[in-house]
Amino acid sequence: NNPIKAMRHSLHAILYASLSSSRAFSSPLLSSFIINNKNSPATLARVGSSSIRHHRHNIIRSSSSSSSHHLKMTSSADDDGGSATKNLVVDPFCFRQFSEKESSKGYAGAVFNISIEQFEEIVNSRYDVSNLQPGYAPFCKHIFLANDFTDARLNVLPITSENEHTLRTKYEARNERELPVLTRYFDKELLLEGKEESEVFPVAKYLDLILYSREQIEKENAAMGEAKEYGEVEKKAPWGIVSIKAQDVDHEHPMTPITAMRNALGKDQGGSGVELVRESYMEAYEYWKDHANVL
Repeated sequence: NNPIKAMRHSLHAILYASLSSSRAFSSPLLSSFIINNKNSPATLARVGSSSIRHHRHNIIRSSSSSSSHHLKMTSSADDDGGSATKNLVVDPFCFRQFSEKESSKGYAGAVFNISIEQFEEIVNSRYDVSNLQPGYAPFCKHIFLANDFTDARLNVLPITSENEHTLRTKYEARNERELPVLTRYFDKELLLEGKEESEVFPVAKYLDLILYSREQIEKENAAMGEAKEYGEVEKKAPWGIVSIKAQDVDHEHPMTPITAMRNALGKDQGGSGVELVRESYMEAYEYWKDHANVL
């Protein structure tokens, strides 16, 4: 019959209900509950189990609504077993860009000290389908993220009279099944002679995540005779990260002309089978005649 005691029990019940929903307790909801029932302690005392169930339902519904956007951009649970799914996964082709993999030792592009698991967690938390930018083909997309979680440095520089003597050329294939093509690049060791790395290569402001659709990845693997083993999470991810570029702009740099040529050769030669478009090729030429990658 003690109204204050009844109020305390009611509030405790609401708190318990909110915590049992595995969501953070909403203090605004609690304040609203008190304000709406501030007329008298007797009013609070009359709060019964049906009212508690009502507030528990509101807590769960409010929390689910506020977290739905976060869940959409990170991972979700399957109906059958609760195994997590991701929108973005790092494809094995991109493993060479992570220092935890042996293949990174021979890679001269951007290499990340962060683990693949951590990288996937961060990029999935920032994923929003509305931020997908078109690539050179329907199966290719880009996502540009602020580089506030890695120490990746720029590896594309303008060609100047001061650094052109460090330019070199070589035939290169990105893996043993690709057709080697002639590439032009800055020799990193020559660029760094007598200088600190930070003097030559600033930390990148943005990361360009280059994505291929799951269907395209499977087609290219089949054409190259590669039977790669993917886990359930990787199989269900709609996008595979096939390359990551560290850069200073939040838009795509043109593909190097030689890469466009190799892509046009077909999947069995390490390309994607996309026809060469002269207009796009000339746009790439205009950029890359004055720039080069650092290897």
